Amino acid sequence: MTTHRTALTSAHITALLFGLTGIFGALIHASASVITLGRAGFAMLALAAFALIQKRPIFRGLNRSVFGIFILSGLLLGAHWVTFFIAIKVGGVAVATLGFASFPAFIALLDIAVFRDRLHFSETILLSLVTLGLVLVTPSFGLGNQGTVGLLWGLGSGLCFALLAMTNRRAAKGVDAVQVSFWQNVTVAVVMVPFFAFDLIELRSFDWLNLALLGIFCTGLSQYLFVKSLEGLNARSAGMIISLEPVYAIACAWWLFNEAPSYRMLAGATLIVLAILLSAQVKPSHVKAVSH
Repeated sequence: MTTHRTALTSAHITALLFGLTGIFGALIHASASVITLGRAGFAMLALAAFALIQKRPIFRGLNRSVFGIFILSGLLLGAHWVTFFIAIKVGGVAVATLGFASFPAFIALLDIAVFRDRLHFSETILLSLVTLGLVLVTPSFGLGNQGTVGLLWGLGSGLCFALLAMTNRRAAKGVDAVQVSFWQNVTVAVVMVPFFAFDLIELRSFDWLNLALLGIFCTGLSQYLFVKSLEGLNARSAGMIISLEPVYAIACAWWLFNEAPSYRMLAGATLIVLAILLSAQVKPSHVKAVSH
């Protein structure tokens, strides 16, 4: 019972930390690319320290094939973060988070398009709920509206995350989750350092603090807690709790930035969260722990 309760607590804290990702993205006065670089750097250090303390493997089993997978998934993670933080800057926390939350629908579509999986009734319901939810969330159907542009960037972030989840699920089986996350963050940092390292120098101390919190807690700690939650919960149950991330994100944005959602947005958010819960119920989860 104690283990189960601890696992539930870990999963809910993970969902909250995932939701706070957008909050920190809004607070940091820097471009999406600079935020991504700083987050990856702090996360890399946090995960290395965690792996050292827990004696988890980082270099074990590395070969050209596995390393190639880490690099590919790291590039997808970087693309996911950059597009997500652009969505935050352009459209706000709620719109960006709900756009990203469409990723289960993208996974279903990619399974159909790439792996020729059949569209089952449950997936039809999933796609219908997400589509209707996004229609309700969309502020305007013209690109002159910043909220709409932010939602489109959020959808791009969801697509990148779907590709990342599929890459991990199909190609990184049997590899330690912390090892996967560590090398993904290394890839993001190495790719972005040559272009944005000097921009980090111009950050204020408050931005550095938020970057550290984003990288250490919303990435490194959330990674650890997600893995910890799986000791007392199956992946499907943990995934259903993590799917509450948009709820936490919208609530925090409402409280901190006075981003009060409209009734239409709340209705759309409800449908999208319902779709995520449905996707966790009808399909076994094989997702490697990757911080959003």
